[in-house]
Amino acid sequence: MSSVDLPITGMTCASCVGRVEQAIGKLPGVVKVTVNLATEEATVELVSGTVTTGQIIEAVHKAGYEASLKVGPEQSVVTQGARMSASRRDAIHVIAAAFLTLPLVVPMMFEVTGGHFMLTAWVQFLLATPVQFYLGARFYRAGWNALMARTGNMDLLVALGTSAAYGLSLYQWASATSGAMTHLYFEASAVVITLVLLGKWLEARAKRQTTEAIRALQSLRPEQARVRREGRDEDLPMASVHVGDLVVVRPGERVAVDGEVAEGASHVDESLITGESLPIAKQAGDHVMGGAVNGEGLLVVKTLAIGAESTLSRIIRMVESAQAEKAPIQRLVDRVSAAFVPVVLVAAALTFVGWWSVNGDWQQGLLNAVAVLVIACPCALGLATPTAIMAGTGVAARYGILIKDALALETAHQVGIVAFDKTGTLTEGKPTLVACLATNGDHRELLALAGAIQRNSEHPLARAVTDSAKKEGIDVVNVQDAKALPGRGVQATVSGRTLAIVSTRHVADLKIPIATTLTAQSEALQLEGRTVSWLIDVGATSMVGLLAFGDTLKPSAKTAIERLHRMGVKTALISGDNHGSARAVASALGIDEVHAEVLPADKAKIIAELKLGGRLVAMVGDGINDAPALAAADIGIAMSTGTDVAMHAAGITLMRGDPALVADALDISRRTYGKIRQNLFWAFFYNVVGIPAAALGLLNPMIAGAAMAFSSVSVVANALLLKRWKPRK
Repeated sequence: MSSVDLPITGMTCASCVGRVEQAIGKLPGVVKVTVNLATEEATVELVSGTVTTGQIIEAVHKAGYEASLKVGPEQSVVTQGARMSASRRDAIHVIAAAFLTLPLVVPMMFEVTGGHFMLTAWVQFLLATPVQFYLGARFYRAGWNALMARTGNMDLLVALGTSAAYGLSLYQWASATSGAMTHLYFEASAVVITLVLLGKWLEARAKRQTTEAIRALQSLRPEQARVRREGRDEDLPMASVHVGDLVVVRPGERVAVDGEVAEGASHVDESLITGESLPIAKQAGDHVMGGAVNGEGLLVVKTLAIGAESTLSRIIRMVESAQAEKAPIQRLVDRVSAAFVPVVLVAAALTFVGWWSVNGDWQQGLLNAVAVLVIACPCALGLATPTAIMAGTGVAARYGILIKDALALETAHQVGIVAFDKTGTLTEGKPTLVACLATNGDHRELLALAGAIQRNSEHPLARAVTDSAKKEGIDVVNVQDAKALPGRGVQATVSGRTLAIVSTRHVADLKIPIATTLTAQSEALQLEGRTVSWLIDVGATSMVGLLAFGDTLKPSAKTAIERLHRMGVKTALISGDNHGSARAVASALGIDEVHAEVLPADKAKIIAELKLGGRLVAMVGDGINDAPALAAADIGIAMSTGTDVAMHAAGITLMRGDPALVADALDISRRTYGKIRQNLFWAFFYNVVGIPAAALGLLNPMIAGAAMAFSSVSVVANALLLKRWKPRK
């Protein structure tokens, strides 16, 4: 499987989206195609080697549109530049159309005040014709392409409606007796085209605001980096920087690469990437992200990731992916849009025939039919959902909440219960060794053996052991045959003895007896919320000692649980730790349900149990062992402070290890879904009310044109209100 992104030009409404999807979907090997009207892009998933990009572009061209290959961020910049140029051209067209149309409208204003003033037919003709056929040529071109593809779109409706009003004016003018004054409708066709051009220009400006998040992230990419090689610093383009290079970052400069601080100390502002409002202290050994702004000190950063593999690039890809996706609710809109234009054409024809047959006034019937064609607005239907999703995902990304796809965004508002992992999610994930009790009383020997087993592990508990051994000046020896026991612990051969550090559950499974003194002490430690592990001699099936670890709760953990409860969402804790430790954390935070001593493979089963009763479940975790549960949940929420595996399995990633962002993620989802529903209501309302009103003669074509333009702009403007959203303090 492979995926291709194609910028599409020439689309104007939801009907266009359906045509492009249908044209691409017919090609052999295409599995899925998603076209987004707001971003004007198509994402095509296909079986590799079955169809070329050229064939896809050709299919789009035959459907009446133009496509090009999106090759990277540079292409995005070019596309944005082209859209800005098109916006300037459209603004000039709007001004020109208004300049030519205004004299046609002035006589109507005189009539309202009781005056009578009429331009001659020749003057009206000379003013209206360039508006109709030059400034309005875009509607004819797109409408003709739609006809050639045996379908319809908004442009076809506008072209037919304004052409009918213009043609009626020519007929009236030609059939008028010499010297007689007759009412012409040149102003109606010119005003409609001017208003539609104005509406499309305003709509395009508003749509660009929905992509501000992407543009802001792209602007964080430095074009050059100061690289230190062989003792010399030189400025190089980013394409010349390699993994392992030392990059010098001066005070006030933007960090060019993802890497690790090799020299220096400073504060780094990562607010535009993680949403963290305060600069973060960095020193040797700390990780920094490309795009962050260095503070007061000079840093030398060892490059770990560049280009597409950098955190910033992955964030941009994730946001772009979410904005390109279709929400499930959009499927209904697509089905309606597919039949929209044919239904409107039939309604216009019936309006004309009805008025002509009832009162014999075919001219009035034609004007009412024009109003029906003009007021019908498939644009609003096509923009209702994607603009809200783009605005919602964009503002969420600004505050460190990355939503991978539209499904996650739409589903999250229905979550009824949130399940949390404990270590690293609700706690700091930096446990310390608080007790080391040996059966023979020699805690230094116990710590030396435990440190030897854990010396090559990156697990937080392993680091706690090795740090304690280092503090006490204990040398740890090399081990052999070290291996992990998934969900149970770790095992290695130390000085000929096969030793393991395991959980209480695994000790019980092995039926290894525990000394009475250690049993009492382990129970006391667990009641205090400590995590207890055991060092055992596997060969001798005997107990060597007890290790107890303590971890502190994150400052925002309790507030996060309280906010979820206020939102009507229940909470659960799923942990591999012992019951005492899990219950202590749950009690301190007010969590509703506790599931302790759960193996990684069983976490997904717990999620399935929580789903019983029809509740939608979100799982929050940060480790490899959480990945199955994140995938099994209706919504997976991963902490970026954890592993890449967890982030790949989740639909939402929190760029800061702050559990309070969970409630914020659900909140922005609810608000975005609310905007989607509001937009769809107004989009349907305009058409359900406007089309019958136009058919009954209650709206003239000019008012219908204004309503049609306003409907699209109002839908986009309503979605843009999401940009005011902020996480709770």
